[in-house]
Amino acid sequence: MNATSLRRTAVCALCALALASCSSVKLGSAFDLQAFEKNVQRGVTTREQVQTWLGAPPSRGVAVETSGEKFEQWSYYYGEGDLPSLSGAKWKNLQVKFDANGVVRAYSWSGE
Repeated sequence: MNATSLRRTAVCALCALALASCSSVKLGSAFDLQAFEKNVQRGVTTREQVQTWLGAPPSRGVAVETSGEKFEQWSYYYGEGDLPSLSGAKWKNLQVKFDANGVVRAYSWSGE
């Protein structure tokens, strides 16, 4: 699932909750992006290390580059806000790509 699809799903879920109640909502699990960036090393860090730092990924998939190269991709996301206005809403998304040996090849993030 790519970041756009993930955001669309999150927005739909938040909208559905907004119709159902007026309260705070959280989606996904909080994770420490700064600690991840401080520790991760492309070409060195393994899947096991990432899972130790961030826990099991809520979403797993495959990323295919324009060159045809395929990577296992883990997605971590977290969002929160007050319904129904979503005032003070916060969102962050991290995608980590692993090569066939289970080593981090790339990562991207968005949000706070």
